[in-house]
Amino acid sequence: MRLDDQRESDYVDDQRAGGARRGGGLGRLGIIGLIIAGGLSYFTGMDFSTAMRLVEGGQGLIQPAPAGTGNAPDARDPEKIFASKVLASTEDVWGAYFRQAGQQYQPPRLVLFRGGVDSACGYAQSAVGPFYCPGDNRLFIDLDFLTALQNKLGARGDFARAYVIAHEVGHHIQNLLGTSGKVHAAQQKLGEAAANALSVKLELQADCYAGVWGHAAAQAGLLESGDLEEALQAASAVGDDSLMRGANQQVVPDAFTHGSSAERMHWFKRGMQAGDPQQCNTFQKG
Repeated sequence: MRLDDQRESDYVDDQRAGGARRGGGLGRLGIIGLIIAGGLSYFTGMDFSTAMRLVEGGQGLIQPAPAGTGNAPDARDPEKIFASKVLASTEDVWGAYFRQAGQQYQPPRLVLFRGGVDSACGYAQSAVGPFYCPGDNRLFIDLDFLTALQNKLGARGDFARAYVIAHEVGHHIQNLLGTSGKVHAAQQKLGEAAANALSVKLELQADCYAGVWGHAAAQAGLLESGDLEEALQAASAVGDDSLMRGANQQVVPDAFTHGSSAERMHWFKRGMQAGDPQQCNTFQKG
């Protein structure tokens, strides 16, 4: 990606210097159950059923660092600068979209953490991966985990990392538009399989929204040759079926919460090609 001339966001909170802070239980943090367990099993070699019990029971896998430990991050840390510039780009893109709709965009804050972090959704450790908490309108990312994700799953490249950030911003858009609230309310009335199916639709829409941002980034000249392929590889790598296979587990579509690799690539690519959030209605049949 060409980000040299891109501004940095004013909405980044770097909490890495203080280490993890023990808070409440891990909880589900929304719609992450099985995919987190798959990731835990994949990255650690832990038995999948044990990983599921850890996720469901709110028990932490990685011991958090005591408060006040850890090296202070460099203010010019290239990883932080990259994340900040990507976030700023999403602010520009979604700000323009909301203005066209006669509304004012409220950007989310990006929290960088190491080991574990407290949020309005509860305490979370790095093992859960990047997530969005609608309770405080914040994105949470452990950059070390993001690097490990790329190394383990082969989702390398700047645009692959940017896709992850843009996907979480997509959840913020859903929160602002009221989509996520409606989905979560509907899930309370459904069985597990049906609730999971709604989770998949929500995640795929966030992928499509990430693609909408990618389209605008391309129009702005921020993308380079091969960037689209990097993002598609990232989308494929975090498909539920890919994570289940990586964890040596049987692929069970009814247990999907984020969508298959093919679905995630399809909806991201659809957003990239259309550049229109109206084309991201994953809840519409057909």
